[in-house]
Amino acid sequence: MKRIAWVTDSTASLDQELKQHSDLYAVPMSILLDGEQFLDHIDLTSEQLFQRLKSLKSPPKTSQPSVGEFKQLFDRLKRDYDVIVPILVSAKLSGTVSSSEQAAQLVDIPVITIDSKILSYPLTVQIKQGMKWLREGFPVEAIKEKIERLRETYEAYVLVGSLEQLHRSGRMSGLRYFLGSMLNIKPIIQVADGELTIKDKARSEKKAKDKIVNYLRESYEKYNFKEVYILYGLHQRAALEWKNELELHFPSLHFSCHPLGATIGVHAGEDTIGISWYNGLQRPDK
Repeated sequence: MKRIAWVTDSTASLDQELKQHSDLYAVPMSILLDGEQFLDHIDLTSEQLFQRLKSLKSPPKTSQPSVGEFKQLFDRLKRDYDVIVPILVSAKLSGTVSSSEQAAQLVDIPVITIDSKILSYPLTVQIKQGMKWLREGFPVEAIKEKIERLRETYEAYVLVGSLEQLHRSGRMSGLRYFLGSMLNIKPIIQVADGELTIKDKARSEKKAKDKIVNYLRESYEKYNFKEVYILYGLHQRAALEWKNELELHFPSLHFSCHPLGATIGVHAGEDTIGISWYNGLQRPDK
């Protein structure tokens, strides 16, 4: 069996198991605050970021790892591995996939880059599934195909904590920002095919959450998936409260809470909360 090195970026929300995994390597994003550069998860925590955001003189920026950073890592990994499989944040939200693909052309080890079309913990789920399929004996080419089939089944809905930050980052058009801020409308942001779109709008966060719960119910009744991920900016308590509410409505589903991380927080804000699942991760009895 070929030995595979798994690579991801710092937008992935890694649990303790993956942080300690000997075959997983994470390349950090960079965050620029008033001319000072920080490496995500290395120089700056989410708490430190959100504190700094309150006093910034200029809009914060993020940047993907460079081609050189990926090449340096790939050159190091080729000593111990046969294949490198980077699973990275959506190519429509970042240039990270492009950096990896360019670096792959500069090294003499096979590199199979996968665009997750998502971010945060749903990205992590693809890594976990790839590792699971490797343990089950699937060849790397089949694993890539299975991950790409799985990624087409995700649903993700987000209530952005700061429309102003999202607007300033260029992830949301000025018109939509104007409508959202002036009319007190809460937009439901959907991650679809790797990019942010407006799914619907509501007059309050409660009504927006009610709509998201309806999306969840409709998909669950159709696909009978097994787990749901609640994603949050800074405030875990709000995520846990929503988790408790959802568990009352869906007692047979497994819910877990995961931080979005500093890089995503730059664009979305500390009060951001979202939900995601894979319709393709069904229960064994389905």
